[in-house]
Amino acid sequence: MIKVAVDAMGGDYAPAEMVAGAVSAVNVNKEIQVLLVGQEQAVSEELKKYTYEQSRIQIVNATEIIETDEPPVNAIRKKKDSSIVVGMNLVKQQEADAFVSAGSSGAILVGGQVIVGRIKGVERPPLAPLIPTEKGVSLLIDCGANVDARPSHLVQFARMGSIYMEHVMGIKNPRVAIVNIGAEEEKGNALVKETFPLLKECEDINFTGSIEAREIPKGAADVIVCEAFVGNVILKLYEGVGATLISKVKGGMMSSLRSKIGALLVKPALKETLKTFDASQYGGAPLLGLKGLVVKTHGNSKANEVSNSILQCVTFKEQAINDKIKESLELGKQEKKE
Repeated sequence: MIKVAVDAMGGDYAPAEMVAGAVSAVNVNKEIQVLLVGQEQAVSEELKKYTYEQSRIQIVNATEIIETDEPPVNAIRKKKDSSIVVGMNLVKQQEADAFVSAGSSGAILVGGQVIVGRIKGVERPPLAPLIPTEKGVSLLIDCGANVDARPSHLVQFARMGSIYMEHVMGIKNPRVAIVNIGAEEEKGNALVKETFPLLKECEDINFTGSIEAREIPKGAADVIVCEAFVGNVILKLYEGVGATLISKVKGGMMSSLRSKIGALLVKPALKETLKTFDASQYGGAPLLGLKGLVVKTHGNSKANEVSNSILQCVTFKEQAINDKIKESLELGKQEKKE
C-alpha cells in the first residue's frame, strides 16, 4: 500500500476539491492510502459526501494554513502545525511515501528542501511539470524553483528529467534538449553556452541539442531543460495561449446557426482532441531530487488534477526514481574524475 499525504487546505478550492480528488484516487487504485492533512472538522464534513473504503483515507489534523502571500521561509519556520509542514514531516519520517499540495509554491519549495531534504549530491531540486504536445507530453525542467541556475544545475536537471520520463512515462531513451533562441550551438546566453558542451559529454542521456520555443508544442524533445525564469514563462504562456484558443474556438462555433450545426457534428472529435491538451490529466509537477516525493499541483486544481497527482506518485514509488537519481549522480561524479 502506497501512502500519499495530501494537503487538504492548499489551493483555491480547498478542502472540497482536494477531498474529492483523494476519494477519486482511492476508488481508482486499490493500492493507495491517502492521509488528508488539514483542519479535521472541515475535512471530515467534506468526506461525508462520498462513498469510499474508509480504512484507505485518514485525516491528519493540522490547525494552521500557510497563505500564498506569506513569506515562505518565515511561514515554514513559524507555522509548525500547518498542513504543508505536517504533511512534509510525514514524508520525512517515512510515514508517507509522497506529499501532494496545491498550496503556496514558495512554502512547498522551501519546505521540500528544509524538511524533506535533498538527495546527497543534488545541487538544486527542480520543479518538473508534464506539458501536452502534438506527440504526447514533454517534461519542462525547471519551471519555477531555481531562477539563477548554474550549468552544473542544468546538467543535473537533464539527468533527473531523463530518468523520470523513461521510468515514469515509459519513454525509452528520451530526447533531451536545452531551450535556446536558435538551433546553432554558438547561440544563446552565457548559461546556455556553458551548459551545452557539458550536456554533449553526458553519456547517460540522449542529448539532441537546442530547442526553440516554437518547437516545444510539436514534441521535438521529451525533456526540455532550462532555468526556472525561462521555464515559468514558457509554462504560463503555454497555459494562457491554450485557454485563449479554446475560448476562441468555442466562441466561433456559437457565432451563427450554420456554425452551431457544424459544432454538433464535430463536438465528439473536438472534445477528444482538446482533452489531450488538458494539463490537469497529467497530474502535478514533482520536485525532483528530494529524499521523498513532493508534488506541486496548480493553485486552481480541481478534483481531476488532484486525483491524477496522487496516482502519479504510485509509479514514482514503484520505479524507485530516487534510487535511479542517486545512481545517475554517481555516474556524473565518475565522468568528472575521468
